[in-house]
Amino acid sequence: MDRQQLRKHLLKQRQALTSQQRNHGAAQVLAHLSQLPELQRPRRLASYHSVRAELPTAAINTSLQQQGHQLALPVLHPVNTNHLLFLHVHAGTCWQNNSYGIPEPRLACTDIVPLAELTLLLVPLVGFDNNGNRMGMGGGFYDRTLAAWHAGQLPHLHPIGLAFDCQHVERLPNEAWDVPLPRVITPAKIWDFRS
Repeated sequence: MDRQQLRKHLLKQRQALTSQQRNHGAAQVLAHLSQLPELQRPRRLASYHSVRAELPTAAINTSLQQQGHQLALPVLHPVNTNHLLFLHVHAGTCWQNNSYGIPEPRLACTDIVPLAELTLLLVPLVGFDNNGNRMGMGGGFYDRTLAAWHAGQLPHLHPIGLAFDCQHVERLPNEAWDVPLPRVITPAKIWDFRS
């Protein structure tokens, strides 16, 4: 299968999961996340708002905030096309849908959280393989977001992909600009590709 065929295949598998399977999977992923050493004390971290049959993040995000972590979510950069900014989410956050129909915090300069201030970055994906290679929706937003980390400029940042078990494949076709993830968490386990 070429890259586009594989993306369609993986999206179809993910969409075939029932809402009960998705919610149960999210609960298992949250249990794995809660065990991470990086989350044993309050941190600044970024997650995302799940859409289109992605692993549900609403309960995960709420739980992380209840544990005392400061949560940031992505917004489309208003000037730097095809890039993301991360905004702190709090009780006064106003929401709007972006051009893709994804809810995001309304841009407020005082809420911008630089990547340099984040400890964890939870990343959505369509598929991943045995080497941590990640397939996204094809827009390259997270590859661009993670480029500085991949170049060694953000050593304190820990990117972690969130996925269902059915999103794992043995090998993904990848491009030079693709940024592999050091870890992916699925309902079944924590995949660690750092060694």
